[in-house]
Amino acid sequence: GIAHEINNPIGYINSNLGSLQQYLQDLLTIVAAYQKLEARLPVDEEIRGLQKLRQDLDLDFLKEDSLALLSESCEGVQRVRNIVQDLKDFSHVDSAEWQMVDLHKGLDSTLNIAHNEIKYKAEIVREYGDVPLVECLPSQLNQVFMNMFINAAHAIEEKGKITIRTGREDTSAWIEIADTGKGIAPEHLSRIFDPFFTTKPVGKGTGLGLSLSYSIIQKHQGRIAVDSCPGKGTTFRIVIPLKRVSETAPQGGLEDAEST
Repeated sequence: GIAHEINNPIGYINSNLGSLQQYLQDLLTIVAAYQKLEARLPVDEEIRGLQKLRQDLDLDFLKEDSLALLSESCEGVQRVRNIVQDLKDFSHVDSAEWQMVDLHKGLDSTLNIAHNEIKYKAEIVREYGDVPLVECLPSQLNQVFMNMFINAAHAIEEKGKITIRTGREDTSAWIEIADTGKGIAPEHLSRIFDPFFTTKPVGKGTGLGLSLSYSIIQKHQGRIAVDSCPGKGTTFRIVIPLKRVSETAPQGGLEDAEST
C-alpha cells in the first residue's frame, strides 16, 4: 500500500545518508592530515594560496555544518519513518478484523498523529497501568482515542494538561482521558453523545465525533462515562471487555461517571 511505497524510497535515502556520513568523515580525516602536514611545510606562494582558499571557503564552518546537515537529514528521515509507522498503527491498514491489541501502543500512536493539534495546548501525562492485550477493532478504537484527544485539546483555552490513565478491572480494561479545560455545562452532559449535538460555533464542529465514539464503544460491548466540572475540566472513562462475549451479544451504553 501507500506505506510500502513511502518506506521503500525512504529506506534508500536512509541507507545513502548513512554511507555519505561515513564518506564525509573519511574525507575530513584526510583533510585534517593534510592540515598537519601543511604546518610543517615552508610557506611559499602555493601554501599562501591554499591558506587563502581555506579562509575564503571557511573550511572549519564547512566541516561543522556539513556534519550537522547530514545529521539533521538522518533525523528527518527517521521522523518520516516514525510517522508512517504511527499511521499504520493508527489505521491498522493491514486488517479490519478483530485483533488482540496493546491499548498503550494504540494510545501512543494516536497521540503522535494528533501531536500538532495538541502540542501548543497541553502537556501530556501518561499514567499507564498493567493492561493485557484487548480484543478490539484497533482502527476504530484509535478513532475514539483521536476524538477524545482533539476534544480535550479544543477544551483547553490556554496551556493545560491532558492525562491518560489505564488499568484493568476484572475482565475489562479501562481508559480515562482527563483534561483541564473549560468543562461541559451540566445541561449539556446528557446530550453530548447525541448525533450532531455541538456547542462549537457553526463551521467548527459537526457534532459527530462523540456520537461515533459512543457507537464504536457499544460495538465493543463497552461503555463510556463522563464527569465534568465547568471551569475545571472533563474526564471520559471508557471500559471495554478484554475479550468479546460473542458477536451477537453487544452491551453497554452511556453512564454518569459517578456510577462506574
